[in-house]
Amino acid sequence: MFDNADDIHPLFEGAPSGTEFKKLRKRIVRQTREAVEQYGMVEKGAKWLVCLSGGKDSYTLLAILYELKWRGLLPVELLACNLDQGQPGFPATVLPEFLEKMGVPHRIEYQDTYSVVVDKVPQGRTYCALCSRLRRGHIYRIAREEGCSAVVLGHHRDDILETFFMNLFHGGRLATMPPKLVNEEGDLFLYRPLSFVAEADCERFAKAMNYPIIPCDLCGSQDGLQRQQVKQILDGWERNSPGRRQVMFRSLMNARPSHLLDAGLFDFAGLARRTEAANPLQDAPEAPPKLR
Repeated sequence: MFDNADDIHPLFEGAPSGTEFKKLRKRIVRQTREAVEQYGMVEKGAKWLVCLSGGKDSYTLLAILYELKWRGLLPVELLACNLDQGQPGFPATVLPEFLEKMGVPHRIEYQDTYSVVVDKVPQGRTYCALCSRLRRGHIYRIAREEGCSAVVLGHHRDDILETFFMNLFHGGRLATMPPKLVNEEGDLFLYRPLSFVAEADCERFAKAMNYPIIPCDLCGSQDGLQRQQVKQILDGWERNSPGRRQVMFRSLMNARPSHLLDAGLFDFAGLARRTEAANPLQDAPEAPPKLR
């Protein structure tokens, strides 16, 4: 499927020819396709706004979606989008030049949300919550202006698992980022096609492809964030028990409401027992007399 060097999208030009990279690429493509199919993301003829930050995850997302589209497995129109939020030192020319070179339709928009966040968030507090709300509002607007039915994000398996534990440790709820949801206004889907893909695979893929990675610390993000703490905990578990992350992730796909405590998900009050079978010996019919 991937071995014909003349049958590739420009995003894959110069890809390593070694066996390890081919295995990595096939694995990511397979896992992405599984998520797209399992969660019913494809509407034939739809248009997706693919959010591109310039990090390893969003580059991997863009490349794999184009791989699926190139192979006829994703019958949707793709529009890459980068929102330049005015972060100090952000290399504004990197993504436009890359996307032009790759022949990828795109929209680059500048909105200085960074100044708003710095002004509104007290010193010592994290920027993430307000920054993400402002970014989300602009992304939804752009999607509507471009006639897109879905916003596509590059969150991977580890992002989803970390969010689950953040909600567990700090939010007091069992919840995470689902692979598919509808926004509050009800007019746009949000998709996460990399939901089954490990972060380490995204990193290896983007590095092997030599994509122009933009560092994620341009906003001056503070050390000791809750997500970093959770990531360190998960890293420790993974070191002690390799494969533990994948086991925990599978549990998110195997929920049993009757074995939790949420009465809104399971009718514990209406749970009844079968009393007629409580004492089968007592309720058994009398045996007929034996013939002499």
